[in-house]
Amino acid sequence: MKQKESYYGKAPASTSKIPWRAYDQDHQLQIAMPMGGIGAGCISLNGQGGLQDYSIRNRPALSCKADGHPFTDAAFAVLHLPGKKPVTRLVEGPLAVEKIYDQGLHNQGLRQGGHEGMSRFLKSEFKGAYPFGKVWLSDPKVPLQVQVKGWNPFIPLDDRNSSLPAAMLEYRLFNPGKAPVKFEFSFNMTHLSSIGGEGDPDCQNDPIPGQGIFFYNQKEKSDEAFGNAALTMPGEDPLIKAMWLRGPGWGFDATSALWRELSTGAFRPNAGTLGKSLEGRNGGSVMVKGVLKPGEARRIPVLITWYFPNVNMIQGQPKTTDAAPCCAPGEECPPAAPAWRPYYAGQFRDARDVAAYIGQHYDSLLKRTQKFQEALHSSSLPEVVLDAAASNLAILKSPTVLRQENGNVWAWEGCFTQSGCCSGTCTHVWNYAQALPHLFPALERGFREQELQRSMDDQGHVNFRSALPDGPVDHGWHPAADGQLGGILKLYRDWQISGDLSWMRSLYPLAKRSLEYCIERWDPKELGGLFEPHHNTYDIEFWGPDGMCGSVYLGALSAQAAMGVALGESKDAKRYQGLAKKAAAFMEKNLFNGDYFQQKVMLRGLRDTSLAKRLDKAGKNPDEATQLLRKEGPRYQYGSGCLSDGVIGAWMAKIYGLETPLARAKVKKNLAAIFKHNFKQDLFEHVNLQRPGFAIGHEAGLLLCSWPKGNKPTLPFVYSDEVWTGIEYQVASHLIEEGLVKEGLAVVAGARSRYDGRVRNPYDEYECGSFYARAMASFAVPNSLAGLRYSAVEETLWLDPKLNQDDFRIFLSTTSGWGSLSLTPRKLTLDLAEGSLKLRRVVLGKRTYRWETLARAGEAAVLTLK
Repeated sequence: MKQKESYYGKAPASTSKIPWRAYDQDHQLQIAMPMGGIGAGCISLNGQGGLQDYSIRNRPALSCKADGHPFTDAAFAVLHLPGKKPVTRLVEGPLAVEKIYDQGLHNQGLRQGGHEGMSRFLKSEFKGAYPFGKVWLSDPKVPLQVQVKGWNPFIPLDDRNSSLPAAMLEYRLFNPGKAPVKFEFSFNMTHLSSIGGEGDPDCQNDPIPGQGIFFYNQKEKSDEAFGNAALTMPGEDPLIKAMWLRGPGWGFDATSALWRELSTGAFRPNAGTLGKSLEGRNGGSVMVKGVLKPGEARRIPVLITWYFPNVNMIQGQPKTTDAAPCCAPGEECPPAAPAWRPYYAGQFRDARDVAAYIGQHYDSLLKRTQKFQEALHSSSLPEVVLDAAASNLAILKSPTVLRQENGNVWAWEGCFTQSGCCSGTCTHVWNYAQALPHLFPALERGFREQELQRSMDDQGHVNFRSALPDGPVDHGWHPAADGQLGGILKLYRDWQISGDLSWMRSLYPLAKRSLEYCIERWDPKELGGLFEPHHNTYDIEFWGPDGMCGSVYLGALSAQAAMGVALGESKDAKRYQGLAKKAAAFMEKNLFNGDYFQQKVMLRGLRDTSLAKRLDKAGKNPDEATQLLRKEGPRYQYGSGCLSDGVIGAWMAKIYGLETPLARAKVKKNLAAIFKHNFKQDLFEHVNLQRPGFAIGHEAGLLLCSWPKGNKPTLPFVYSDEVWTGIEYQVASHLIEEGLVKEGLAVVAGARSRYDGRVRNPYDEYECGSFYARAMASFAVPNSLAGLRYSAVEETLWLDPKLNQDDFRIFLSTTSGWGSLSLTPRKLTLDLAEGSLKLRRVVLGKRTYRWETLARAGEAAVLTLK
C-alpha cells in the first residue's frame, strides 16, 4: 500500500452518521472484539485498546495462556514524545482494577515478564460499530489525541477477503495544540509461532525490509506446530528491531531492556540474532518517527498476520478398525500428513504472503469494509437493534467457526477457553443463526450439502453433528427432530435466496429421504404430530407431540411441498400438503390451550415402550425416581408450560416467505403469551438453579419457559429456567413479524442491556461457551422490522416497514449484490454498494408494483410510487 494523503495530512471533520455504541471506563472490563477471518482464527481488541485472546492456532485461546505457552502471546504499541519533558505511554487505557489481582498469578510470574506494568494513558473510551472498534485515549501529559481502530475485512459475498488470517489496526495521532510535536511510535510483538517458550531453539526472526518482521519456527512442514506470523506496517518504512534482547536471566529482561530503549529515545534496530542457544523472551519491534504540526494528524496502520497450515483435530468421524501404518525396524517414520488444512493455507504461502496481499489491497479492503459498516449501521432502525445484529457478526470471525482448505465451513456451537464446545455445526443450534445465509449465502449452502450428502445415511438418518474434516459420520446416535426438520426449511430458504433451481433439484431427493425418515420415526401413523420421543435443542427427548418441534415439522412439510411444486413433483407436493394440513389441524385442536401451544406428554400408546416397561416392572415399592415417573410421566418435559420456542417453526416459515396452514391468529396469540409470561424486566426474584450467569439479579431477560397454568414438573426440561439470547432474538423477530413491535423491541433491549461491557462482552453472547452461534438470530430482527425479503426465484422484493418513518432506510444483502434500500412516501431507492440485483416486481405492504430493472452498484435505481 502506498502512502496516501488520507494517512498523513489535516485531520478531516467527522461526517459519519453511524451510531457508535460508547463504553466508558466503567464498562470496558469484558470487551474483547475478535479481529480475524472467517474460519481463520482471531486476536481480540479489548476495551482499553490492547490485544488479547490470541486464537490463531485453529483453536480457541480465550483469556488464558494460549495452548499452555510458558510466555503469553503479546503485542502492544508504545508512544514516546521526546523533548524537554519527554513522556512515554503504553498505547492503552488504564488497567481495569478487576485485572490487577490476576497479575500476580498470571503474566507477572517470575519467569514471565509482560508489558502490563508500563505507563498507560489516563483515560480511555471504547466505541463499537462492528466490524470496527475504536478506542480514544487521552492523558493531560500527552499533547496528542490518540485513537486505536481495530478491524478485519468484512465484505458481504466476498468470503475470500473476509477470511484473511489477520488482525488489522490503525493508530491515529492528532495534534490539537499550537506547537509541533515530535513522536516515536513503536509496535512490539512476541514470537507468535513459538511452541516452546523460553529458549525455544526452533524459533527464528527475519526482518522484512521496509515492512516489518517475519517470525517462524523450524518444525517439519507437516507438523501441527509448524507455523509463522508477521508484523508489518503497510505503507510505512519502519525501523526494524527483528529481535529483542536474548540471553540467560529473568523472564522480564527482554521487556525491561525494550522499555528503556523506547522511553529514552534510544531505539536500536537490528537484523535479528539467529542461533540455537538463545534464552529469554523472543520478540521484535517496528518503529516510525515523525513530527506533527498543529492541527495535523497521522494514521499508522499495523498488521498482524499468521499462518498455521496443519490441523490434526478430528471430530465426528465414524469409528474404524484400520491400523495406523508403521515403519520397518530401524527406519525413521516420515511425519504423518495433517488431518486437514485451513482455507487460507490454500490461498497463501505463509504469513509474509498474507501481509503482502493485504498491503497491496489495504485501501480497497478498508473502503469496502467501511461501505458495509455504513450500509448496515445507517439503517433507520433503533440503535439497539443495529447493535444486536452487528455485534453478533463477530461470531463469524471467532474461533467458533473453522474453514477447510476446500472452502467448506464447519463450526462449533461455541467456544470454551482452550477448546471448541459441541462440535459439528449442530443443526438445531444453527437453525437460529440468520447472518451467514444472507451475507455469505454460498457458505451457508455448504451446510445443506454437508447435512444431506455427508451426514445422512441410506435410511435418512441425519447425524446432527457433522464430521471434521469433511466425510462420513457415525450414525449410532439418535437424530434431532428440530435440527433435521429445520434443515428442510433451510433448504427452501437457501433456494429462495440463491435462485439456483439446479442446486435445489440436486438436493431435493435427499431432503425427501430425510423427511420420510422423520415421518416414519416420529409420526408413524401420519396423524400430524411428533408422537414418538424426539431429541431437540434442549439436549433431551420430548415424549409426545409439542408445539415447538411440531411447528418445525409443519414447516418442513410445507417447504418440501413447495419445492415439489417448483420441480413438477406433483405427487410429492400433494402428499406433503395433505400432511401439513393434518399437522396444522392437530396442533390447533390438540395442543392449543386457548393462549398458546403446549405439549401433550405421552408415555403409553407409543412404539417406544422403554419407560412403560420400566414402570410395569417396578412393583409396588419402586425407587424415588420411578415414583416420580409414575406421578408426572417422563422427566424433562414442558407439558402445560409456555415455551418461548413454542412456535419456532412458524417463525422460520414466516421469515423464509413460506405459507403454512397454521392459523396465524393462534400463532400471534401464542407470541403475546410468551411475552406476557416469560419476559421479565427484573429477575431478582427468579430462581434459576441451572446456569444463572446468562441473566440474573436486576437484569431483564426472556425465560425459556414458564408455567402460568400451573403443573410445572418437578424436573422440567433441561435449561428451562435459563435465558438464552438466541431464543430472545428469535422471539423478538417473530413478535415484530406479527405486529407486536413494542414487545419485540423490549426483548432486544433487555438482551443487549446485559452485554454492557462491564458484566459481559458485547461481542460474545455466550450460552454453552463463548461466541455462541444461536445468538446470530439477532440478524433477523432488522429484516423483521423492515418487512424485508428478496426472492431470487421470483425476482421479487418485499418491503413493509413496521416503524412509522417518512424516510426509512435498511441494509439489504442478496446472493448477487448488497447495499441499502430507502423508502419515502414518493419513491423507493435501491443503492447497491457492490454487485447487481434483478427485479421484476416490488411488494410494498399490500401494494404490488411491476419494476423490471437490473440494479447495479454505483447506479441508484429509483421506483416512483403512486
